[in-house]
Amino acid sequence: MLNLVRQSKSRKPKLMMNGHTDEIYTPKYALNPLLPYLKKEWIIWENAWGTGVLAKHLREKGFKVDNRDGDIIVTNPPYSKKEEFLEIAYKSRKPFAYLLPLTALEGIKRGALYKKYGLQLIIPNRRINFIMPNKQGTAWFQTAWFTNGLNLPRDLIFVELDKTTIKLREHFKKC
Repeated sequence: MLNLVRQSKSRKPKLMMNGHTDEIYTPKYALNPLLPYLKKEWIIWENAWGTGVLAKHLREKGFKVDNRDGDIIVTNPPYSKKEEFLEIAYKSRKPFAYLLPLTALEGIKRGALYKKYGLQLIIPNRRINFIMPNKQGTAWFQTAWFTNGLNLPRDLIFVELDKTTIKLREHFKKC
């Protein structure tokens, strides 16, 4: 399978879009909304390995992680390559969970993929404070776990995410 994160000699991802780096790392607490839906017996394929921060967090939670293949794909892909990563995930027919900005709902090609294969979202109630080299603060964009094949109880799951105490509660609000 393909790993779309190109490595430089320094082993750091070198992806850019509109002058903004794709080099952002996932804090541990960002995984909490997803963890109840992952099976411990699965081997998780982290196909945007980069420096391995997300894989480290998953291993600390007791999951087996590989950067070449697995039973499920879980990653925070480079946002400038989100369409390619989604295509790979859907074509693999493996369950997946990608941490993406909500703007990934936009787009004709992505919309066609979601319509054809399906999509379920786990949406935190607050922005995730990504780890960004040489920057501090909360990201300016809202993200969600874009999933397929996890058989979530609902297509949209809204979760309360407290990054200090790491509390998590699902809110099923009927419309």
